[in-house]
Amino acid sequence: MPLKKAGSNWVSGNKFFDRETDLALLRKRILHGEHILMTAQRRMGKTSLVRELFRRLEEEGEVQTVFVDLEGARTPRDAIAAIAAASRSVRGAWSRLKSSLGTLARAGLDLVDTVTVKERQVKLRALTDAGNWRSKGDRVLEALAESGRPVVLAMDELPLFVNGLLTGSDGQMTPPGREAVDLFLGWLRRNAQHHARQLTMIVLGSVSLQPILQRAGLSAKANIYSPFVLEPWDEPTASQCLEDLAVTYDLRLEESVRAAMCQRLRCQVPHHVQLFFENLHQYLVRAGRRESTLADVQHVYEHLMLGPRGQPDLAHYETRLRLVLGTDGCRMAMELLTEAAVEEKLADEAIRRYRLTLAASTTPERTSVEDVLNVLEHDGYLERSAGSHRFVSGLLEDWWRSRYGRWHVPILKREV
Repeated sequence: MPLKKAGSNWVSGNKFFDRETDLALLRKRILHGEHILMTAQRRMGKTSLVRELFRRLEEEGEVQTVFVDLEGARTPRDAIAAIAAASRSVRGAWSRLKSSLGTLARAGLDLVDTVTVKERQVKLRALTDAGNWRSKGDRVLEALAESGRPVVLAMDELPLFVNGLLTGSDGQMTPPGREAVDLFLGWLRRNAQHHARQLTMIVLGSVSLQPILQRAGLSAKANIYSPFVLEPWDEPTASQCLEDLAVTYDLRLEESVRAAMCQRLRCQVPHHVQLFFENLHQYLVRAGRRESTLADVQHVYEHLMLGPRGQPDLAHYETRLRLVLGTDGCRMAMELLTEAAVEEKLADEAIRRYRLTLAASTTPERTSVEDVLNVLEHDGYLERSAGSHRFVSGLLEDWWRSRYGRWHVPILKREV
């Protein structure tokens, strides 16, 4: 089957490429009843992997699946309503849920059957309040667990939801927020244990859960989840993807051209590989050519991939940092990432000097350098290498340097 372009959303079917080993491993662990916490840097294909697994599991018929996106949830009530709305697709769960919520609720849910998913979610939220969300949530998960076949529940962007609960408007943790996260994750943990084998959970998202919980001192709340690390493609896989796309769209990409594309990216993030092909394809079509040269690769990378209009997705990395680290932590992360991009490394001595600068400041920082580095490592921005930190992705490093590096003064050249 010809490989189609992926676009910017999750993919499945003839847009899904490779990952057969990851699919097999994930399927085996899910069917054995493991609760999974997927870990990977952004755009690695976590959502696509789970969606494709769910498509295949539904075809096999052994289990039923529920996929819910919690990015828009702001309170536990929102999250419960989102899970309940998504459970409409599970045979047996919806009727059980209606019968468990009482006569008045049943009448409201009969009307819900005819509305959109978003409207359904709004109506379901009205059935809960701040005091009963756990009991109503128990009924939702019980209805899923007792639907007749085991259910796999994937909660996308649960880490963002947890982070939103945890922090105030300035992005800093609050005591009420910590208590809310403690209650919500404790509720999930209790239900996961109570409905073992009948209800299996997958947690995934565009940021990692562990650093968020570590900052809050709540790491133990996630110990029911087994980590599942999704790695980048290796270079042969990325090159094969480029070749298959070229065949589909009637282009000629010699091996040397594909190798040059992979070397520019350095880290073969699936979305970035396909985005490089998309930019190169459009460039060649406009030029009226079907075969790419090494000069084309250089031009597309420098002027389109790194250009001001070429990578709106990369700007999202900064947005996610601000959400997770707050204003102070994001400012520190931006400084350290720019240092790593301009100097091609973030030396340990530079980190030590940066700490001294912060200590001498009259305005105390509410986020530590250690917390920031933990997030940057865990979410795939930087990795440790011989007494320093370096960018994992060549594309992100080059983009960061071109966007923020012009006026940067290296940390070791500043006065303390």
